[in-house]
Amino acid sequence: MDQTDDHRLALIADELERIDGARPGRDALGRKHRKMASNPFHFFRGSAQIFYTDLKQGVLSLPHGFTRWVKPTAIIGDCHMANFGFVTEKGSHGGLVVFVPNDFDDACIGHAAWDLARFVTSIFLACHYAHGILDGRYETDEFDDLSGLQAPSDKHETRAARGFLEAYRETVEAIAENPRLRRSVRSGFAKHHVLAKGLKKARKRSIGGKKFYTKSTLGKAVHVAPAGLCFRDRPGRYKRLDAARHATIQSEFRPYVDDEILDIVERLGAGTGSVNVERYYLLVGPRGASTEAELSLCHVVEVKQQRAAAPLTHFAEIDPRNRLSPAHLTVDLQRLMQREPDLLLDAVSWNGAQWLVRSRHHARYSLDPEEICLGDKPGKRLKQYVEVCGETLALAHARSDHRSTAFETAIASRIIDSGEALIETARAYAARVIADHTLLERHLLNPAG
Repeated sequence: MDQTDDHRLALIADELERIDGARPGRDALGRKHRKMASNPFHFFRGSAQIFYTDLKQGVLSLPHGFTRWVKPTAIIGDCHMANFGFVTEKGSHGGLVVFVPNDFDDACIGHAAWDLARFVTSIFLACHYAHGILDGRYETDEFDDLSGLQAPSDKHETRAARGFLEAYRETVEAIAENPRLRRSVRSGFAKHHVLAKGLKKARKRSIGGKKFYTKSTLGKAVHVAPAGLCFRDRPGRYKRLDAARHATIQSEFRPYVDDEILDIVERLGAGTGSVNVERYYLLVGPRGASTEAELSLCHVVEVKQQRAAAPLTHFAEIDPRNRLSPAHLTVDLQRLMQREPDLLLDAVSWNGAQWLVRSRHHARYSLDPEEICLGDKPGKRLKQYVEVCGETLALAHARSDHRSTAFETAIASRIIDSGEALIETARAYAARVIADHTLLERHLLNPAG
């Protein structure tokens, strides 16, 4: 390993330790770092802080017009292909299934170009991952048989990146012409669209759907026990609490939920970027609920320790609202960016930390990058998917300010002027991420090497 690699590996290790509380290669290898070491896409998902450190240090430099001439807005912060999916509007209390950005843990007031650049980078990383699966470098649990599958070509990657930016641009231009379009959502897809099957699956998981009792977030988590409805025993996923801890959490969070707390478990190993944070699941429903028929009256509420959004280590000064507590900021911006926010969405200060309280969507469903990028027509599937992401991301960005259309007009112009430059910047940064993943992988396999 040369000196440059040593310096880069030290930066990666420092950034992971800062967020995760564990240093790769020195501390016991945790689930998050193992998952990140499995392929560059997962590395990118789990290390948003490195993206923003690279922006601050000039390792990554975006076309200056995107940040100089476009005013900041509410952004996702950790924007990539896997942070979009199907949910029910109004959380578990709504009936309409929509396709939207679905992760706001790193939301802040920042530059829309950060979200655009991260997403386009993820397109190149997803295609690299798909090729790696086919040639045996990377693994996936999504396919039992890889025969007959193809991955997107270089030409497909570029077309998809352009399609994403074009869909985003067309959406903000339409909003500039008719601001009422900010209320638009995507809730239907043609039969042969890549998202059509996913929409059907999500609808079946919503209340009244054919698979609500078996495939919904609630149905998979809860069962009918002799004492009533409670969480299933799932070692490695759920951890039962001792009586004192159970009573403390029940007392502390009961005022924030809309019914009785029937059961509580600690949730283990969820997510990629936030896999190491403390979180609990509350089963909320009518007192004494004890039958499957009463399951539709219940929902799962997540209580999650919230840390500062990834961009704010270096860019908090962009807007005073970024000084809000982490959970408060997440709640405020999620409510801005969603058309119909979760009815149960709150911020709590407890036990020396900030906690996010939110309902887990019954119908939550998303596609993994390999599902999108592997198939008999991978270029078509990829382009269809990212175009919808571009549209829904534009809607989310545009909802943060209803006073004018200055943001929409400015960002559309910058995409026309510098969209190709942004794509090439993201392509180069994807290569940087692939090299970073290799450094982490080698270091974890041979820490002393």
